[in-house]
Amino acid sequence: MYIADSHLRTFLADAGLVSQKDFDSAEKEAKEGGKNVADILVAKNVIGEDELRRTYAYILGIPFISLLGTKIDFQTLSLIPEPIARRNNIIAYAHKNEDLEVAMLDTDDLAAIDFIKKKTHLKVLPRLTDVASIKAALKQYQQTLKDNLGDVIKKETEALESAKPAEGEEEIRKVAEGVPAVRIVDTLLRHANAQGASDIHIEPLEESLLIRYRIDGLLHDAMVLPKHAAAAVTARVKVLSNMRLDEHRLPQDGRFGIENGGEKVSFRVSVLPTYYGEKIVMRLLRDSISGFTLEGIGFHGSALERMHDATRKTTGLILTTGPTGAGKSTTLYTLLDILNTPDVNISTVEDPIEYQMKRVNQTQVRPEIGFTFSSGLRSLVRQDPDIIMVGEIRDKETASLAINAALTGHLVLSTLHTNSAAGAVSRLLDMGIEPFLLTSTLRIVIGQRLVRRLANDREAHELSRDEQTRLEKIVDAGVVLKALKGEKVVAKDATWKNIPFSTPKEGGVTQSGYAGRIGIYEVLAVTPTIRELIMKGSVDDEIHQQARKEGMMTMAEDGIFKAAQGVTTIEEVLRVVAE
Repeated sequence: MYIADSHLRTFLADAGLVSQKDFDSAEKEAKEGGKNVADILVAKNVIGEDELRRTYAYILGIPFISLLGTKIDFQTLSLIPEPIARRNNIIAYAHKNEDLEVAMLDTDDLAAIDFIKKKTHLKVLPRLTDVASIKAALKQYQQTLKDNLGDVIKKETEALESAKPAEGEEEIRKVAEGVPAVRIVDTLLRHANAQGASDIHIEPLEESLLIRYRIDGLLHDAMVLPKHAAAAVTARVKVLSNMRLDEHRLPQDGRFGIENGGEKVSFRVSVLPTYYGEKIVMRLLRDSISGFTLEGIGFHGSALERMHDATRKTTGLILTTGPTGAGKSTTLYTLLDILNTPDVNISTVEDPIEYQMKRVNQTQVRPEIGFTFSSGLRSLVRQDPDIIMVGEIRDKETASLAINAALTGHLVLSTLHTNSAAGAVSRLLDMGIEPFLLTSTLRIVIGQRLVRRLANDREAHELSRDEQTRLEKIVDAGVVLKALKGEKVVAKDATWKNIPFSTPKEGGVTQSGYAGRIGIYEVLAVTPTIRELIMKGSVDDEIHQQARKEGMMTMAEDGIFKAAQGVTTIEEVLRVVAE
């Protein structure tokens, strides 16, 4: 899709998407390197790739379509074979008479369009879309797995029913490598991935084997297998994870990877002996996280500005806090993706390495051989790094080394398990870090949780007077309303009464009415006044209140802000912040 730089400059400037300074810089670099201005703007994270694609669509007059939350009729979807759809990023989503509407990332891909025309004998109408829409639509090919899932499971578990219990490692290995076990586990893995699960739980009960998926943060029953299938399923997972097959009394951990439809997925596996057998939990890790932006994961307004200010520093400590499953790793990896330029050396020490990143030196902690966060960090600083990421600060030694690295010319990113941003200060002080060291190094602290996103077919909902009163007890409604007006989400004269919130639509494209998750955040900038409070030994509440006076929105307020945008619901925000 070719657009003259002058046209692109004019539109981006008028829309306020890119500053004149940033465009001039990108244009100069493009001329020197013989590259495209748009590619450089995206590479420097000045504008997101999908936002640029929307801009192209508007300038060229090509309709833009988002397929997120849209259930496509399978007969229409299958007009383009899955391998072709994946290879060319093209989705058939609407078919009427002789017209076939297709969503594409590149409407200049004439070869793909011509192929579809010849195959379907239909008039192909190209529409621009974004990467998230393509990924969501491609997963719908896999949804058909659910239709034949029951047949596969039933057939293969029946084959196992008459088999004798295996004893000894060799016999167990034969069962694990047999067709029934392979097909059952393979089907489970592909189906869980297609459903967007983050974890698979395989739980032995007294008379059955329960399979559950964690989707959008909540566990859902997926299926129940006969008890006699447990041994074969467990053995198969152990073989894939390189675990001991004859060990049933001790916990074991492992990892393996698969490639499913061109997407690489890693599985982090934990096996734990329970009363009725060995319970298995598999965490699904999609191997590439490149392309995330701070805006895309939920940052906006002053919080976004504070994040960008912190990433422009060459020294200091950036912390993200929250419980397990709050999205802390995603935030850190997104920051690393922004910081990952050819002129810096980035090194990490993690447990585990959840995503592989190009040009980043990632190291796995191995406590069993004495290679801990602290020993790994001590070695990293001798590797001439500019930026260091420590997976988690768990003890005084790791905290001290991270602080010293930040003092000696490095930008350090890490996580802490605290309930709020302000709580990170007292946690570090409790670990024995001197206040003057903390005030010299700490740049920002991010508190976060994850809430479920509403699907596209949401329903409008106006707040009742009782709901408004309840809302005002939970958050500072004035702060949220001011932010909504400041970011032009609502009109300047808007009140809570005329802001249309949303609720899930029952029986919509998704069972729950939600699709995916997004972060809610509070970003505490360590200002001179906050430093003074730290030096005085102030408690968390005092630091929190001062940060609010200086413009910090709390996680609850950020959640209500997103609910007012129609991204999530008030109930979902309350569920998460009350945990």
